[in-house]
Amino acid sequence: MFSDRSRRRADKRVRPGDGSPLQRFRWWQPFTRSLFHLDLTAGAGGRETWSVDIRHGGDDNGTVWAKLYLDGRLQATSKLPARFPVTGGVIEVVTSGFGLRRCHYVTDDGYERQLAPDAASAEGLRAHLEHAHPVAGRSIGLVSIVVLVIGLVLGVPQIVEEISQIPPVAERLGTTFTSPVRLPAWLNITVLVATLLASTERALRLRYNWLLDGGLFDGDG
Repeated sequence: MFSDRSRRRADKRVRPGDGSPLQRFRWWQPFTRSLFHLDLTAGAGGRETWSVDIRHGGDDNGTVWAKLYLDGRLQATSKLPARFPVTGGVIEVVTSGFGLRRCHYVTDDGYERQLAPDAASAEGLRAHLEHAHPVAGRSIGLVSIVVLVIGLVLGVPQIVEEISQIPPVAERLGTTFTSPVRLPAWLNITVLVATLLASTERALRLRYNWLLDGGLFDGDG
């Protein structure tokens, strides 16, 4: 996920924490906060819990930070994308315009696994649905893909038409493109809202595809 250059840049962004306690997840935070946990075996057979806390609204300057906690105490902070050293490897955190696209533990030998979402978070509730009702969970995931494909098919030609009509672009191309798809404004808005919801649902499962989830609406993609 991280190139050698991006690893070095991410490593330089990590700052030490002040040991402050991890705040528990509140009921009003599902779509403004992500919280993930990782249980690891420490020395002498002990256990340690690493937690990653992201507030999507950002700080007063709009900067979104990832905070790393060990057994409930702040160990480090970093701007995103983040790469935190932990026991036996690193935790990599990457966001998209809809939430998280990656929050994985990568061991020193290259094995990786996704951290477990906090049960009270939106990601945790979505994971519970998948576990308790797998058929419904998979069906919702499939609907999200279908919605995004439809949005892509309907949206791209209209966007290309608008771009081709920009005077410098039209002058350079020597022509303009006419979209074969023409939808009324209300239907375009409906498709837009549906695709945003579909990408958000996929972000709750840390699913990301540069074309489906980032092709039209995700500035981070």
